[in-house]
Amino acid sequence: MCTPDLTCSHPTPTGPALSWHRMPEGPELHLASHFVNQACRGLVFGGHVEKSPVSRNPEVPFESSAYYISASARGKELRLTLSPLPGAQPPREPLALIFHFGMSGSFQLAPSDALPPHAHLRFYTAHPGPQLALCFVDIRRFGHWDLGGEWQPGRGPCVLLEYEQFRKNVLRNLADKVFDRPICEALLDQRFFNGIGNYLRAEILYRLRIPPFEKARNVLEALKQHRPSPELTLSQKIKAKLQNPDLLELCHSVPKEVVQLGGKGYGQESGEEDFAAFRAWLQCYGMVGMSSLRDRHGRTIWFQGDPGPLAPKGGKSHQKKSKGTQRGPEERMEDTPPPSKTSSLTRMAWKGLPEQRAAQQPEGTSFQQDPKVPRVTEKGKRRRQWANSGCCRPQKIKTDTPPLEPEETSAS
Repeated sequence: MCTPDLTCSHPTPTGPALSWHRMPEGPELHLASHFVNQACRGLVFGGHVEKSPVSRNPEVPFESSAYYISASARGKELRLTLSPLPGAQPPREPLALIFHFGMSGSFQLAPSDALPPHAHLRFYTAHPGPQLALCFVDIRRFGHWDLGGEWQPGRGPCVLLEYEQFRKNVLRNLADKVFDRPICEALLDQRFFNGIGNYLRAEILYRLRIPPFEKARNVLEALKQHRPSPELTLSQKIKAKLQNPDLLELCHSVPKEVVQLGGKGYGQESGEEDFAAFRAWLQCYGMVGMSSLRDRHGRTIWFQGDPGPLAPKGGKSHQKKSKGTQRGPEERMEDTPPPSKTSSLTRMAWKGLPEQRAAQQPEGTSFQQDPKVPRVTEKGKRRRQWANSGCCRPQKIKTDTPPLEPEETSAS
């Protein structure tokens, strides 16, 4: 796939699909909105909006002979607005959609006769001229869209675009029970850290050398007392902030660095220049020499040194070792651990299907750790007898997914 030139208004009609793809956190949604605005600039769309038959998302009841498409982003959400041109038929008001990208959502602009696979929502350009289609592509189908255009009310201010509100929202709510948890888990709560995801939390904590399993409130309480000296000039205050940023400042500046990289960055085409730039930017996430542990939601946190006092009991830290051929972060399965109880056949299939492994669950789903093989007890023998008899004993499934956490099932 070619690397898109985001300065052009749209691709040549006969060329390959112009696309944007990156594992979606706040910066990726922000870049996606830029892509849509630049790729669709000057294009007139027409007709009805087409949904793939396999998608479980709602139909989009919109049809117009001529309309424009624009986009904006906030945290981990993207708003797409369809605006009819004056005189377009039938007369109607603009319609807005809110997109949540899940684990693999992206937008692509492609010729209508060469649609990309997994294009679950399609907006076609009007005739005359070669027809193009703006497509919402989602291989793993964890992404979704909602009609109405309202930002999800439970999400906090955007770490990229609403920094001052974001900072105040965190510091005035430190009594919330989420801050009793490890800082690595609190950083994924979208009520307070709207836009932060797995790779961002690792990079932010690493730069400050904060143990990921330190209690969140202990880390953040000190920021309430942080006040620059009144004797400092404005330029001195700015310089001091740039040289010694605190955690909340890095929650704003680190995503900003990713946006400034541009391109697709965190994608599956590891040979592309823009992905190479993103990989070179990473300091901690999936890097050689770094350690990793799973938090209580099954998400892998990368870090260096002591994990902190709230590290999961019995959790085994794994260190990234150098290999002849390094896999890109998108090929790693830290986002989705395998089920804790499965047959040997399923385990064999799991090992042989890395793409399916990465696609099993969206961010925020709670999993138990894979236990070590236990000593067979009488109880275990009885369970085995149940399995051998062909009967299925109902099992209780414990879920532990708090609201509005990392690309969670309800607010991805």
